[in-house]
Amino acid sequence: MAFYETVFPDFKIISKSTYGEWGGANAGKLLVAEFELFGSRYQALNGGPQFPFTEAISLSVSCKGQEETDYYWDKLTADGGEESMCGWLKDKFGLSWQIVPQEVIAAVTNKDAEKATRASQAMMKQRKLIIKDIVDAANGVPA
Repeated sequence: MAFYETVFPDFKIISKSTYGEWGGANAGKLLVAEFELFGSRYQALNGGPQFPFTEAISLSVSCKGQEETDYYWDKLTADGGEESMCGWLKDKFGLSWQIVPQEVIAAVTNKDAEKATRASQAMMKQRKLIIKDIVDAANGVPA
C-alpha cells in the first residue's frame, strides 16, 4: 500500500488489521486493509503466497491525455512491472491494471463503425496506448 500511495495522489488507507498470535509465523503482519482509490473503496486480504494475483482481476485507471497516461504507465511498470497489450500491465506485485485514456474510449466506441474499427485495430497493436496514433488511425491518417 505504501507503493500505491506514491502512485495515486488520492490513495487513502481507511483501516488495517494484522494477524494475531493465532497467525503463527504471520503474527503481526498485515491481514486485511481497506483503502480508497478514485472514490471507490477496496479491501485487500493477505492470503499468503498460495494465492497470487492473476489476470482474473484488474483495476482500471481512466486517464485524460497522454501525459496522465504516461504517468500511470511509467509508475506502475517501474521496478519490475511488466507491459502487456492494449493498455494492460502488471505492476511489480503482479496486480493487473488497465491504463485507459478517455480519448481512446471515445475513438473505439465512435458511432462511425469504420472509425471505431480503425481505432480498435490501432489499439490492438500497442502496449502503452498512444492516443494520437489511435485517433489518427480512426480518422484515416496513415501511420
